[in-house]
Amino acid sequence: MKRLLLLLTIGLFTFSCNQKPSYISFGGFTQGTTYSISYESQEMINYQSEIEYLLAKFDTSLSTYNPHSVITKINFNESNKTDHYINVVLTKSKEVYELTNGAFDITVGPLVNAWGFGFKNKEEITNAKVDSILEFVGFDLFSFENSVILKKDPRVMLDVNAIAQGYSVDVVANFLETKGVTNYLVEIGGELKTKGLNSKSKEWKIGIDKPFDNNNIPGENLQAIVKLSNKSLATSGNYRKFYERDGIKYSHTINPKTGYPVTHSLLSATVIANDCITADAYATAFMVIGLDDAFKLAEKLCDIEAYFIYSDENGAYQEKLTPAMQEIIKKVK
Repeated sequence: MKRLLLLLTIGLFTFSCNQKPSYISFGGFTQGTTYSISYESQEMINYQSEIEYLLAKFDTSLSTYNPHSVITKINFNESNKTDHYINVVLTKSKEVYELTNGAFDITVGPLVNAWGFGFKNKEEITNAKVDSILEFVGFDLFSFENSVILKKDPRVMLDVNAIAQGYSVDVVANFLETKGVTNYLVEIGGELKTKGLNSKSKEWKIGIDKPFDNNNIPGENLQAIVKLSNKSLATSGNYRKFYERDGIKYSHTINPKTGYPVTHSLLSATVIANDCITADAYATAFMVIGLDDAFKLAEKLCDIEAYFIYSDENGAYQEKLTPAMQEIIKKVK
């Protein structure tokens, strides 16, 4: 869900003020969204140009909006060769697909496109149209090994927007660690990874937005604040990317089993994990699964904590948190 745009922004806001001179902060645009980075550097070395080059290279691999990217060539059957970035995403995607019983499925791309949330124009949706697309949606319709991907049906397309953005956070974070950086926050489109402490020698504070329709300004209307260190966080929700037709709201989260946008009461899912690729994927999967099953799964998964916001029968916001999440989150009144 989520190339998302940031889009997807899924609504996070990082707090930083009165930074010490040893911290460097900068931001910009990438992957159709914004990014912000803050890290400690006693030598005051600015890595912005190197990081932007790294993100541009990442884009040539995994962006479905880049007509010359590796994944675009795979989708349009111009090549069956993958690269390191795609291999990592495919491996993690298969893992999450299996653990979520197919709720997370990167072959959902044709459905995302048909509903008007992908890299192609929206189509006229009918039950027959959805059924015809479902014929070439399914993780078992392709295989990959030794940097080669093989499709059982040429119409199979990969949409990695629900996981690639989180992975790009990890890529930048890994770059900083190779430079010896031990205190940082890397945020791209609302997905983020932290290590160490902020400029005040405290845990990083992350805001989670209230999930109401068209809440498009991150940090302006917060639901909660999370204290984070040495962890990654991602949020997925249906309150920013949707459209209405004939009085019906269609969200960008598509259930790969039914072929239709989800309609349950879960408004947003925030996931904390060791790496952002994992947090990103499960945040999307939880939005597909729905509140009760998502909460049960989150409790079973190792190194995963989750915070769910949902609407009750009266339309009021309610929360459900895994035990460890309750210790690090503060609700905004």
